[in-house]
Amino acid sequence: MGRKRSKRPARKVGFWRRWSGLLWKLALVGVVALAGLVIYLDAVIQEKFSGKRWAVPAKVFARPLELYAGQQLTRDDFVTELTALGYRRVNAVAQPGQMSIGSGRVDVYTRGFQSFEGSEPAQRISVRFDGKQIAGLSGNGDVVMARIEPLMIGGIYPAHNEDRILVRLDQAPPYLIEALVAVEDREYFQHFGVSPKGIARAAWVNLTAGGVVQGGSTLTQQLVKNFFLTNERSLIRKGNEAIMAVLLEVHYSKEEILEAYLNEVFLGQDGRRAVHGFGLASQYYFAQPLHELQLHQVALLVGMVKGPSLYNPRRQPERAKKRRDLVLQMLEEQGVITAEQSAAAIAQPLDVTVRGSLADSSYPAFMDLVKRQLREDYKDEDLTSEGLRIFTSFDPLLQMKAEKAIADSLKGLGDRANEMEAAMVVTGAQTGEILALVGGRNPRFSGFNRALDASRPIGSLVKPAVYLTALEQPQRYSLITPVEDAPITLDAEPGKTWSPQNYSRQSYGIVPLHQALAQSYNQATVRVGVDVGVDRVLNTIERMGVRHGWPAYPAMLLGSGAMTPLQVTDMYQTMANGGFNTPLRAIRNVLTADGEQLRRYPFEVEQRFDSATIFLMQEALSRVMTDGTGRSAYNQIPSSIRLAGKTGTTNDLRDSWFAGFSDDLVAVAWLGRDDNGQTRLTGATGALRVWTAFMAQANPRSLSNAPPEGVVYAWVNRLTGEGSDPSCPDTVQVPFRAGYEPLPGPGCQPLIDTAPVHEGAGRVMDVIRGWLQ
Repeated sequence: MGRKRSKRPARKVGFWRRWSGLLWKLALVGVVALAGLVIYLDAVIQEKFSGKRWAVPAKVFARPLELYAGQQLTRDDFVTELTALGYRRVNAVAQPGQMSIGSGRVDVYTRGFQSFEGSEPAQRISVRFDGKQIAGLSGNGDVVMARIEPLMIGGIYPAHNEDRILVRLDQAPPYLIEALVAVEDREYFQHFGVSPKGIARAAWVNLTAGGVVQGGSTLTQQLVKNFFLTNERSLIRKGNEAIMAVLLEVHYSKEEILEAYLNEVFLGQDGRRAVHGFGLASQYYFAQPLHELQLHQVALLVGMVKGPSLYNPRRQPERAKKRRDLVLQMLEEQGVITAEQSAAAIAQPLDVTVRGSLADSSYPAFMDLVKRQLREDYKDEDLTSEGLRIFTSFDPLLQMKAEKAIADSLKGLGDRANEMEAAMVVTGAQTGEILALVGGRNPRFSGFNRALDASRPIGSLVKPAVYLTALEQPQRYSLITPVEDAPITLDAEPGKTWSPQNYSRQSYGIVPLHQALAQSYNQATVRVGVDVGVDRVLNTIERMGVRHGWPAYPAMLLGSGAMTPLQVTDMYQTMANGGFNTPLRAIRNVLTADGEQLRRYPFEVEQRFDSATIFLMQEALSRVMTDGTGRSAYNQIPSSIRLAGKTGTTNDLRDSWFAGFSDDLVAVAWLGRDDNGQTRLTGATGALRVWTAFMAQANPRSLSNAPPEGVVYAWVNRLTGEGSDPSCPDTVQVPFRAGYEPLPGPGCQPLIDTAPVHEGAGRVMDVIRGWLQ
């Protein structure tokens, strides 16, 4: 019995020795594994946090609005743009981002901004208006010109659709940091990444509440979860979070961590795009820069940190206001703000904009063009992650007017417009910069871009190319050269003939060249085109800026060839710009996130036509507007504004076109159906309505009628077109290429017998009565 008793303690000691040894080994392995995990997590933190922390999308901006005396800009348009930029209306401006509106004046405190042209300082200015233009500027010192910061019109986003506007800690508005700390982590500046006190407090609150109502995570832990980890709920993830939070605090200062938090925190969803950071959230909810936010706005954003969807101020305004007011009360309780400040802020409305100002479908057609042009020079990775700033020529005011012109015109067409689509392109006449672009009747829909991709027959829009080719031969053609509008039959495809007819199914006999264009006579146009050569006309079109590859068939003289609205704009741009071809462009400059210039897209120009010939062409196209198919435009546009343009109608009334220009704007409008069905519209009854509605609101400058070198005016008999003495009856002045003007005959008699053409010419030459008198 004694031996048995003596052996039991030995076995027990051996058992514990074996297990204690195993436990020590397991503990050692655990320590080594934990050390390895810590080393690994430390490497992850330093690699990602010390390098480029975020993939920042490229931001695309409109043109800055320039203000100077004489600029065509109404007070209402100015206020519209300031409102879109988030300027707040006040009684008296005192800080950047404010405006005060009077009957004929707007006082504004501009925001400073950095563009490719340099730094623009913030300044307080007063803008006086006289009708549709700026009468003058005043401010500190002699203000000759001022610029308003450009509107951000979109971005180029990575596949995961995250977006943010990076802000520095010193750009935070008053009370933002205090509110964050007060609401999310009161011991932030005391703890080392995790807060035992906070964990204990949250556990007690949750225990007494019978559920999870408060979390114990610090701001540092929240940043780690959002920046490095997932939303998975597990002890392993929570443990990694705690370790990484401590490591983050070891390597980086409280200020660096807080700044990262400001830029990383998730604060909403804009369609498919996530809104991260207070900088972007400020723009999304208030359309204002972060540093301009007031106390009640700051409190709303801080309150949303707990649940951006739960406290969405647009969808849950009552819940959002209750949460905002709670944040304000917490700030008051902790002595951050006074009771008076709290009460005043609680009395404020939520102040959010009606809709998010960041939707990437805001201007999809223009953004589509920008992306296409950028991808010729940049990789997708650069565009979606490097924070590039793209400055464009986009004019939001003209875009708004183009969209409204289409919407109102389609509405006015009634049931005929049900299945109809539309497109419009607007450019600067001298620069070739694209100012507005509409790709469909629903301008917010980012689908098929008809402005760039809808290639349709252009109909009579081609006719100016025919007459321009003729006018380049001044020894044979002038504006008053009699041309015959009579039936003509031509060989077409093998074994077939072609006999074009006028839209009215009538022939008009002998008419002056300018009237054949103004009235869009098909038969006269074909006769002139065949006379000068179809191949020459097609070459003229290419010189005007459009590479087409069309075959030299006579049908091309009446626009059976197809173009996109953008190509048509290129063609008419050359005529608007005095014969100088300027490649159409949307981008002005590209800067890095730090403001370094990467690439300029300079103005390029090449003279393709003699300016004297183009002047005669502009004269003819201006007659389209006063006497021809475009004359209804002057029902809405003052007759004092000289315009030029041309209607276009295709076979079976399938496409309705209008292309025209003023001294400063070129605009092309198209109406049609995606299935190529009939619209039952001519150019004059469809697209001209859109063009007119736009120009009536766009404040265009009148075309100059001052002749360039190489053009002279001569007196001619309005019935015969022969040179005449100004004292003779029925005499008018007409521009000619110098050296090719007709000479007056003896007395008031013509130099040659004009009886064969007198009857036809006399019937139609009445339209030039008063020609340029």
